[in-house]
Amino acid sequence: MSTILVVDDTLSELELISHYLRENGYIVINATDGKEALNKAIEQKPDAIVTDVVMPGMSGFELCRSLKGNPATKKLPIVVCSSKNQEIDRLWGMKQGADVYVTKPFTQEQLVRAVKSVVG
Repeated sequence: MSTILVVDDTLSELELISHYLRENGYIVINATDGKEALNKAIEQKPDAIVTDVVMPGMSGFELCRSLKGNPATKKLPIVVCSSKNQEIDRLWGMKQGADVYVTKPFTQEQLVRAVKSVVG
């Protein structure tokens, strides 16, 4: 049973992503901003992270860089889930350390497939 840390400042999105993952047998930890996510990633050691990009304070891209720069979290797979749907956004996300980039709106199947691709 894999544990996924879901990061999104929009509660409806956070709930939807969490619901999709729980329905597929994942244990879900929630965070509403990048700083909280960073702390939870270090303390609770999830198997992967699903993060939004546009958030107040620390963006999802900054979160990716912070996670990849920390020895305790650098191997943690990251799925970026964003409304930023241009190819340049996807490329930039991958450059920041994302393993998979999913654009909103997405289906439950697309999200679960993305998570399965990084944690099995």
